[in-house]
Amino acid sequence: MRYGLIGEKLGHSYSKIIHEKLADYTYDLIPLSKEEFKVFMQKKDFTAINVTIPYKQAVIPYLDEMHPLAKRIGAVNTIVNKSGRFIGYNTDFYGIEYMLRNNKIQIKDKKCAILGNGGTSQTAFAALEHLGASDIQVISRKPSDTSISYEDFYKTHTDTEIIINTTPLGMYPNIDASPLDLTTFIECEAVVDVIFNPLQTKLTLQAIELHKKAITGLEMLVAQAKQAVEYFLDRPIPESKIQKIYMEILAMINSKVE
Repeated sequence: MRYGLIGEKLGHSYSKIIHEKLADYTYDLIPLSKEEFKVFMQKKDFTAINVTIPYKQAVIPYLDEMHPLAKRIGAVNTIVNKSGRFIGYNTDFYGIEYMLRNNKIQIKDKKCAILGNGGTSQTAFAALEHLGASDIQVISRKPSDTSISYEDFYKTHTDTEIIINTTPLGMYPNIDASPLDLTTFIECEAVVDVIFNPLQTKLTLQAIELHKKAITGLEMLVAQAKQAVEYFLDRPIPESKIQKIYMEILAMINSKVE
């Protein structure tokens, strides 16, 4: 294969549609078990790939080089094979920044929280830090030196202003799941869920009911894909393509719902 996406479960993915709108190549979806993942990476039989849950950190030992941003974040979602040398990039950073900027969610001097502690969480942390957040809490079911428990979050951080969900809770087909009850967080202004299927998660629907700004991750998905294609093909893609493709995907999804 030449181009595609690897991950554990890809039935919900729109990446094939997005990439084939952005560039003139075939883009394959390659679901891999943990054992299949190791074999796939050792074979090196691809030109360039994207990487999603749960392999954004697991791919790092297979890389020959990492872009400085990906190295700083500690997560890779894009790999280019240059004559047998694997170079890793992180385009989720651009995707998150674009989504926040395009939806006019102000981060500077805000108290923020990130739900989850995987590769996307680390990317969100770097983006919030870059945008000038005054405080960033990472919330995990398994708290560590760099994260707190949900219990502590409910007790001591009710003044959080921006919440970003990077967990898969609420993703199709488990659409009735939610990582958080927002009623405690009365000062919350905006909720961002990186999940893109469904278009509104249980978490963002609750945010809307509570009159908070709420967005999900479809724009982020298209934006990060745009930058990934730039690395794949080594040429720029106009940023205007993001909104055009986003609206086309949105129309496609809505027509299926109707």
